[in-house]
Amino acid sequence: MAVLYDQMARCGFGCRNSISAGCIAPLAIALLLVLMFAPLSLHAQGRIQLPRTGLTPDDLGVIVNDSDPLSRQIADYYQKARGIPSENMIHLRFPVGRDTLSRDEFQQLKAEIDHAAPAHIQAYAVAWTTPYRVDCMSLTSALAFGFDERYCSSSCGPTQPSPYFNSPSQHPASDHKLRPSMMLAGVDFQQVKSLIDRGVAADHSFPPGRAYLVVTADKARSVRAVNFELAAKELDRVFPVEIIESEAIANRRDILFYFTGRIHVPQLDTLGFLPGALADHLTSTGGQLTGLGQMSSLRWLEAGATASYGTVVEPCNHLQKFPFPGIAMFHYALGATAIEAYWKSVAWPGEGVFVGEPLSQPFAPDLKEVRPGQFELQIFSPRETRLRIERSQSAAGPFQPVAQQTKIRRGANRVRFKFSDPEGYLRLRW
Repeated sequence: MAVLYDQMARCGFGCRNSISAGCIAPLAIALLLVLMFAPLSLHAQGRIQLPRTGLTPDDLGVIVNDSDPLSRQIADYYQKARGIPSENMIHLRFPVGRDTLSRDEFQQLKAEIDHAAPAHIQAYAVAWTTPYRVDCMSLTSALAFGFDERYCSSSCGPTQPSPYFNSPSQHPASDHKLRPSMMLAGVDFQQVKSLIDRGVAADHSFPPGRAYLVVTADKARSVRAVNFELAAKELDRVFPVEIIESEAIANRRDILFYFTGRIHVPQLDTLGFLPGALADHLTSTGGQLTGLGQMSSLRWLEAGATASYGTVVEPCNHLQKFPFPGIAMFHYALGATAIEAYWKSVAWPGEGVFVGEPLSQPFAPDLKEVRPGQFELQIFSPRETRLRIERSQSAAGPFQPVAQQTKIRRGANRVRFKFSDPEGYLRLRW
């Protein structure tokens, strides 16, 4: 494990302009090992324990601006839709109508947030569209790291890296002293409501969608294409991946991932995004959500995506300032939430804003009792592994294996097993 963590750290920040196969493979193994030994939570279905694969509503703080009626409306709907505990709702009050906060204004608000947030909060949802920027940083990164000029670039230079990049952590605040943030953003309440509804609908849905990695004629904005073939190889038999050389795709109804590079992406109105879809375009100011120049990242959400990303200031086309598609898809396949998968895919996120429904979790494991005493487990895996079923007479253990291990293949899996002991407990591991 220690060797894998060391190699993962080198890959995260040593591969400046690409991710080599030597970087991805050890990372994949390390993440699966962490998943296998992660703390287990009691599943609501009987006395069967499943591994934790992502953040929960109890982990999420919701930040609301009480001076903004739309912010209050969004926060109220989201709290009900996701069952966010009332103590996790963080109320601020500041003037509305601005895209950017000064560092002094933000630091005052950040102090209020830090004081109000319960200690167990691991991430934030922000219930507004503006402001989305703090001086030279994005709002979501400023909330995660605190305002720090090291996360801003000078003359198109590098920025401070994120310790959360490619991390196996499922508790970012506890492990890395940061709380990743995502904005519940949109032009009106109906758009944000639809976004939230898609995120909720995505949970445990195992959508049979495709990944579209589009290489455009805009060479400066298609720099991520250097890693497309590797992503397709690593995710073979996990997601269908199409690498397309075109200015855009059209009339596709099975989109789960769409990564491209253009100032404006045409034909979005012809597309069908599945609930939980991630999509973004590498360009300079996609994160200027209300800007009139380049295409705003909000256009992806309006088209039906569940999360997106864009930069709020000129980043230049450093790969590390934008999502690595293969890494985002890999974490999603492990059962992570949208906020975790997207944040972990950006090495230098200081200038980028994350928008969408944070808790969308389409590949979280799902357990159902199909008939009395017989259960079906649906899980998704980016690697071949084995399911181990263990039993104990106590929730605290000790647990002992009770059945032959079942092979788990790459992609979607359904496993049925029996359990009718009203006094016993099962623990599932893979």
